[in-house]
Amino acid sequence: MATALTIGDFSRATHLSVKTLRHYHRVGLLEPRSVDPGSGYRYYSEDQIPAAQVIVRLRNLDMPVPAVKAVLAADGAAARNAIIAAHLDRLETELARTREAVSSLRNLLDRPASPLPVEHRTVPPAPAIGVRDVVDRPDMLSWWQGALGELHAIVKAQRLSPAGPGGGLFASEIFTGDRGEATVFIPVDGVVRPVGRVAPIVVPAAELAVVTHHGSLHDVDITYGTLGAYVMRHELGVDGPVREYYLRSAQDTDDPGQWQTQVGWPIFRADGAGHQGRTP
Repeated sequence: MATALTIGDFSRATHLSVKTLRHYHRVGLLEPRSVDPGSGYRYYSEDQIPAAQVIVRLRNLDMPVPAVKAVLAADGAAARNAIIAAHLDRLETELARTREAVSSLRNLLDRPASPLPVEHRTVPPAPAIGVRDVVDRPDMLSWWQGALGELHAIVKAQRLSPAGPGGGLFASEIFTGDRGEATVFIPVDGVVRPVGRVAPIVVPAAELAVVTHHGSLHDVDITYGTLGAYVMRHELGVDGPVREYYLRSAQDTDDPGQWQTQVGWPIFRADGAGHQGRTP
């Protein structure tokens, strides 16, 4: 017969506080073997110690209580391992996101005080292959990656010749209301055969203030901020989508530090000049 342990003794044996043990009892994660009906004292069994030790380790990995319960109730090692592996995958994803956020914050804090050069550019209309959709801002990254992947696949399959770097057009509503029209495109020479959501388009002409962003797009908002401040300070802004041109991207290198993205803000041009470099 297993030895009965008071909640205090069980707490010392498992390194789970009395408060935590009471909480686990209430939520059905680790119930005592018996409860005295008169005093309400909880009593545990020594054969519950291994389960408590598993719980400690899973909770140290921030596994939610329902998932811990599923691990303890799983039928066999394979089922338990599948639940644990899924949680570890989520942790790795969160860790990668945290590292990216830390790197972006350091870049923001350590960036040099010297201003980024801003260029005024006249962009002519360009025939292209594109994907256009109304996108929710939280889904933008996955939509953008998928759409660009489709475009590159169609360019290759139809043996089209790229006539310039790929890019994107993003309506103001994406930023102001978290939902709006987005278009990704690759300028091409040749006849485009529509396939699925991929279709021939004409990227419209525009007058742009342009800044080049170097590195991962996770902190491209810093470049947007610089460019937006410049445009507003000089009272140049007009309605229209902002643009991105991917001069060097994941299609060219796996190293995000080598990526180069030009960000273009629509402006009013009254100087009649061609390409002109300026600083904010």
